Amino acid sequence: MLYKKYAAQGLVVLGFPCNQFGKQEPGSADEIAQTCHINYGVSFPMFEKVEVNGTATHPVFRYLKEELPGVLGGQIKWNFTKFLIGRDGKPLKRFAPISPPEKMEAAILAALEI
Repeated sequence: MLYKKYAAQGLVVLGFPCNQFGKQEPGSADEIAQTCHINYGVSFPMFEKVEVNGTATHPVFRYLKEELPGVLGGQIKWNFTKFLIGRDGKPLKRFAPISPPEKMEAAILAALEI
């Protein structure tokens, strides 16, 4: 996992579950975190469910979508959309839901300046 591989160099991964896409995240925050840990080995912080589209969009995602609009403009297409944010808090790159984490490694290394 990239998180474990680069955590010592400063990589932080944050998970924000969202139930807006096919109701894929129906459980509580604790249930989702447990499922992610058991099924995917997730060890990074998982937050409460948020909305990423619509009038109740969480401020973090409102900001990310303004800075990196993506192919659908100001919308997030599906769960597992990923954003790379620099050490200074500036969004650097947006990755499609189907992009595997390994496709992010070069951009992560550049952001970490390794």
